[in-house]
Amino acid sequence: MLRITINETPDSAKRLVLEGRLAGVWAQELDRVWTEAAPRLTSGKLTIDLHDVTYADSNGKSVLAKIFARSNAEFHAGSLFTNDLAEEIMRKVKKV
Repeated sequence: MLRITINETPDSAKRLVLEGRLAGVWAQELDRVWTEAAPRLTSGKLTIDLHDVTYADSNGKSVLAKIFARSNAEFHAGSLFTNDLAEEIMRKVKKV
């Protein structure tokens, strides 16, 4: 299961909070949500909160890379896993 929460503030800061497994159909759901929300989330600063992500498969990582590349977002992570995930995504995008 994956919970996706979008928080927007009047000062144009936006936060995409992900909780759970970013895999399979949940990666597809994040992609769908991102596609719908991207026009309003790419204006201003976007933070992607990965604190409570417990797993990400290759599809989930691809969706995160797409979001990161298109939004110039900043990752917030807390565990060793989520820090490694954020670093992997940033390296992947910067190579392209």
